[in-house]
Amino acid sequence: MSVAALPLPFDLAVAPDGYAWWYLDAVADDGAQGLTVIFFIGSVFSPFYARARRRGPTPAEQHCAVNCILYGPTRRWAFSEYGARALTRHATRLGIDDSHMHWQGDSLEIVIDERCMPVPRPLRGVVRVTPTPLVECRVALDNGAHHHWQPLAPRARVEVRMDAPALRWRGSGYLDANHGDRPLERDFESWCWSRSVGGGDTRVLYDVLPRDGERRVHALAFPTTGGFSLLTAPVPVALPATSTWRMARHTRSTSGAARVCATWEDTPFYARSLIEHELDGVTRRAVHESLSLDRFTRPWVQCLLPFRARRVGR
Repeated sequence: MSVAALPLPFDLAVAPDGYAWWYLDAVADDGAQGLTVIFFIGSVFSPFYARARRRGPTPAEQHCAVNCILYGPTRRWAFSEYGARALTRHATRLGIDDSHMHWQGDSLEIVIDERCMPVPRPLRGVVRVTPTPLVECRVALDNGAHHHWQPLAPRARVEVRMDAPALRWRGSGYLDANHGDRPLERDFESWCWSRSVGGGDTRVLYDVLPRDGERRVHALAFPTTGGFSLLTAPVPVALPATSTWRMARHTRSTSGAARVCATWEDTPFYARSLIEHELDGVTRRAVHESLSLDRFTRPWVQCLLPFRARRVGR
């Protein structure tokens, strides 16, 4: 991969109290298994980073993290946070402790070597992501342009080879990145996001509720030939709240119809789901996320977070 061709190199500058993350989700071709991997510089959902920021401006590099989740019959969760000494990076490679992601030719290879929470089992393996294709697109999520989203590979082929647990599968995936110069909870109340493939393109809906203005809905289509186009946002549709933590969920649909197929994550401030909704006459299955920053900031949620995230070193 040419450094000049990278939409967002791994060595970008990250402001104190800010963040950058690289996000992958993938679903197996048979639909039975899924995967999420996120590498953070400035772990935005970390109780340790939030506590440090309350004491004063904090270098993002002191709070790096790797989040890896397996969905399906074999389920695993790892969220490990590290200090600045665990971080190594240049334009095409990002390493956090023993895990790293790096570009090899036209593919991104992700090496995972983490320990699960709350049961301390190993989570090790290699994920290869082949974009089809990479896209140059950058969207400011807030009115002040403090937070940006970049869909790097709205469509990709993904090969998963895990050693612990032993898993092998191939599927479709999505790769993006977000970066900002101040905490998410300072500028957002909540958002809902989804990505779906069908009808010859990938559709992404980013429905954001800022603290300083009206709702902003970013609706984009990414054809298989590359590039992107802006769309008119479909009508909002309520989805059932999650069963355990009653996280609110909604999506958008041109027909006004949508349903939840599966709930992958049900947490006090965040939900990840598989849904179906209709966009321009095509019924699509979508990976969907709901995030409440108002809930995230509540003291009782901050007290719960260390049970799902481990801090390693300084």
